[in-house]
Amino acid sequence: MEESSKAVSLTVEQAEPEAKPPHEAMFMVLAYLPVYEVVVMSQVCTSLRDAVNNDILPWLNVIVEGTLSWRLNDEILMKITSKANSRLKTLALINCMHVTDQGLQRVVEQNPLINKLHIPGCTGITPEGVLRAVKTLGQRSNCLKSLSINGIYNIQKEHLDMLIMNLRKNLPLPLEEQQKQQSVYYHERGSLSVFKREESQRLIDLEICPKCFEVRMVYDCPKGHCMRREWPLAPCRGCIFCIPRCENCGGCIESGQVEDGACEDIFCLECWLQLPKCSFCNKPYCKRHVNWWCTSSDSSSICKVCDENSHGYTYTDFL
Repeated sequence: MEESSKAVSLTVEQAEPEAKPPHEAMFMVLAYLPVYEVVVMSQVCTSLRDAVNNDILPWLNVIVEGTLSWRLNDEILMKITSKANSRLKTLALINCMHVTDQGLQRVVEQNPLINKLHIPGCTGITPEGVLRAVKTLGQRSNCLKSLSINGIYNIQKEHLDMLIMNLRKNLPLPLEEQQKQQSVYYHERGSLSVFKREESQRLIDLEICPKCFEVRMVYDCPKGHCMRREWPLAPCRGCIFCIPRCENCGGCIESGQVEDGACEDIFCLECWLQLPKCSFCNKPYCKRHVNWWCTSSDSSSICKVCDENSHGYTYTDFL
């Protein structure tokens, strides 16, 4: 009886299908994933783990964003970029405040083939550090074709001029003509991925604001019927400090048409009327804060601020 049961169990074990390796397309996707997703994919199966650990393809484009940004420092950055074996093409560090000039310079020196350098919000990097990195890439390979430095403190016109001079070497057209070919809209600023920037042909994200003459992000108006465009002395183009813009559509807002949202962003009257609003304060949320909606006991939608006030606490009390 025992022998027959063992034979049955052995037959069942042999009948179980073997695990198949993932589709070949999965390995091609690794090269387009941010660092966090690459690490997660390495935990799916042994085949993907070996591909992540032994293949340089997933590490040719290093993109660090989200929760990993505040954890990244110079030492970890060196370990990650070293997996590309000096063939790194894209380095995108989004809001990585712990990365310094020294860490960036070490990565640039060991990876001379970088053609996209995006470090917006990396407050630990100085304008001098950016300029030194760009000069290093220009002297060694001259491959840099895209630079994003919005959010780095104390960038002056002199720094911008030096960066433009170094980037101009790779341009088939003058930089001014390249910049005019592509419009930048305020409501799309968060959706400009590293790979879409190559299509936009903008080599650097900052320029001189035509209103205040400061080095900032300059936005265009997407509205075809914009009143400012009809007045040549006041074109609808400038930084967010000079021309207030709607968080939802990116259009300019006149002084008497500014509407506040529950997330403290501003909207034009047209968008404010169309967006869903809180049942208590009658204020909407922008696209970036749609996850801030709460549901009350009567299934109505309320904003986070009103929900906090109704319970007598704030979400920061639990952080």
